[in-house]
Amino acid sequence: MKCNTKKLLTAAMLTALSVSLSSFAIPIGASKCFPIQHLCNVIAGVFLGPGYGVAMAFCTSFIRNLLGTGSLLAFPGSMVGAFLCGLLYQRTGRLAAAYFGEVFGTGILGGMLCYPVATLLMGQEAALFAYVLPFLMSTACGTLMAFVLVSALYKSGAMSYLAGMLKGAAR
Repeated sequence: MKCNTKKLLTAAMLTALSVSLSSFAIPIGASKCFPIQHLCNVIAGVFLGPGYGVAMAFCTSFIRNLLGTGSLLAFPGSMVGAFLCGLLYQRTGRLAAAYFGEVFGTGILGGMLCYPVATLLMGQEAALFAYVLPFLMSTACGTLMAFVLVSALYKSGAMSYLAGMLKGAAR
C-alpha cells in the first residue's frame, strides 16, 4: 500500500477531531455512544477509502481507551463501520452506499462483534444483540450529521475540490 501524505494527515486530523470531541457522548444502555466517531468514519470512508478509514477508527478507539474516555467496545463498531463505508463508496461511488455501510457496519455487524469482546475480554454478561440497538442509534445520529455536512460540501463545490486535493480519493 502506497502511503499518501495528504491522506495520512487527513486521517490524523479526523482522529484528533474524534478524540477531542469524545466528551460529546450519549449514554445508551451499557455503552457510551459517540456520534462524532461515526461522522468522522463517513468522512474518512468517502474521502480516504477503507484502509485509511479503518486506521483512523482504530487510532481513535486506541487513544480514547488510553485516555479512559472509551471502552473496548469502540474497536469493533467503529472499525467495521469505517471499512464498510469506505468499501461501498469505493465500489459504487454513491454516498447513499457509504451511509448504509456505516450504519450497517457499525450498528449491526459491529454491535454483534461486541458480544465476544464484552464476554471474553471485559468479563460482562451480554446477549448477542445487546449492543445492536445502542450502536444503531449512535451511528444513525452520526451518519445523519455526516449527511448534512457532505451535502453542504457537495452543493458548495467543495466536495470535488477536496477530492482533488486528496488525489481522487472521492468521486
